Amino acid sequence: METFAELPLNPLLIENLTSIEHIRPTPVQAAALPLVLAGRDLIVQAETGSGKTAAFALGLLQALDVAAVKLQGLVLCPTRELADQVAREFRRLARPFPNVKVLTLCGGVPLRPHLASLVHEPHVVVGTPGRILELLEQKALPLKALKALVLDEADRMLDMGFQEDIEKIIQATPKQRQTLLFSATWPEPLRALAKQYLREPESITIDPTATATDIQQTFFEVTDPARKPAAVVDLLLARQPESVVVFCNTRADVRAMTEYLDRAGFSVLALHGELDQRDRDEMLLRFANRSCSILVATDVAARGLDIKDLPMVINADLATDVDTHIHRIGRTGRAGAQGHALTLFTGRESHRLEAIEARLGVPMNRQSLPRVEARARPWQSPFVTLAIDAGKTEKVRPGDLLGALTGSAGLPADAVGKIAVFPTRSYVAIARAHAELAFRQLKDGKIKGRSFRVRKIGH
Repeated sequence: METFAELPLNPLLIENLTSIEHIRPTPVQAAALPLVLAGRDLIVQAETGSGKTAAFALGLLQALDVAAVKLQGLVLCPTRELADQVAREFRRLARPFPNVKVLTLCGGVPLRPHLASLVHEPHVVVGTPGRILELLEQKALPLKALKALVLDEADRMLDMGFQEDIEKIIQATPKQRQTLLFSATWPEPLRALAKQYLREPESITIDPTATATDIQQTFFEVTDPARKPAAVVDLLLARQPESVVVFCNTRADVRAMTEYLDRAGFSVLALHGELDQRDRDEMLLRFANRSCSILVATDVAARGLDIKDLPMVINADLATDVDTHIHRIGRTGRAGAQGHALTLFTGRESHRLEAIEARLGVPMNRQSLPRVEARARPWQSPFVTLAIDAGKTEKVRPGDLLGALTGSAGLPADAVGKIAVFPTRSYVAIARAHAELAFRQLKDGKIKGRSFRVRKIGH
C-alpha cells in the first residue's frame, strides 16, 4: 500500500491526511489499517513512534457514527502523557467531522471534573486503566454502545500492575466489540490476556531493526566504568545536541549521572519511577518545550515516552539485550529526520556489541572518545518554563497568555515558546533572556482581568 487513498476510507479523512502532509502510510499503518477497517481483532507488535496511533484512530473514526452521541471507542494507555498524545492525534485526524468529542480521562487530577465532563457522552475516550475503572465503578462511563477497545502499550500497562484493572474493564465492555492490542514486547502474561479476550486475532510484527539501520550509531569504548559520567560530558560538549536522552541501566545510575551532569553545569532532569504523575508531567513538558536540554532515564521509566524531534540519544550503559538497545535508539531519527545514537561500552561488554552487529547485519562504527577543547562549556537550555495556576476551568486559552506577554509586557512574539493549557494550570516557555520580565508581568499583571499565582519551574 503506497497511499491512504488505496483504502476504503471516508474521502474527508483522506483529504485531511493530505492537508497535514501524511500521504504515505508507515509500515505499521500499511499492515494494520486494512485489517482494522475490516473489523478484525488485532495483535500488533510495534515500537513507540511507529505511527500506530493513526492505525487505530483512522479505523475508529471510519466506523464512528457522529450523529449518535454515544461512547463508541475506548483507548487505554499506561501514562497520562501518552493518553494526551493519543487524544491530540485523534482530534487532529477527526477535524473533517464537526462535533466529534474526544475526552481524556486519567488519574492524578480530581474525579469531579471528569464526572461533570461525562454528563454529555463523548464519542471517544482515551485514558489510564485506574481512572477508567474508577469511573466505571461510579457508573459514570456508559459502555453499551462501545464498538472498539484499544490497549495501547499493553506490555507497559502490565509492567505497571494494571492487569487486574484491564481485565475488569474488558469484562464491562460489550462482547461484540473489536479489540486492538498494541505492544512493543510480547511477554507471557500478555499472551494469556490476548488468548482470553481477543477473537481470532490477526498478528502483525513490525521489525524495529529496519528503523535502527537508518540511525547513525557510534560506539565508544571506556576502559573504566567509573569514567562513564565524564565520558558523557565529553560527548555532550563535543556534539552539543539541542536535546538528548541519556539512558542508564539502573535507577542508582540515573541519580549518579544526573548529579554529575548538574554539577558540571548542564540543564538536566532525572526521569525515574518514584516521581508522582504531576512531577513527571512537568518534567516531560519542560523537556519538550526546550526548558531542559538533557533527560536521564532508565528503560522502565522511559517506556511509553514519545518525544518528537529528538536529535540524539546517549547510552551511558550498554543495554543488557539487543531488543532494548534497538528500542532506545528508536527514540531518535523519527519522521525522516537524521538520528544519532552514541553508546559507551567497556571491554567486558564487547559480546553485547557483537550481538547488536549480528542482529542489524552491519558492523558498528567504533571511535575514540572526542578530545574536548578547553574553552568548551556546558550550555543552558534556551527556554525557561513559567507555570500559571489557571487553566481550562478558568477558560484560559493560549491566546490569553500570549496576549498578556506580548501586549503590556512588550515581549517579542518569538520570545514566547510552546504554551500548554490543562484543566487547572497552564505552562508557557519563555526565551531565557526574557524570562524574568515575563515572570514579573504575569505575577503582577492580570490574565483575562484576574490575578493568578505564577512560578518558575527549574532554573
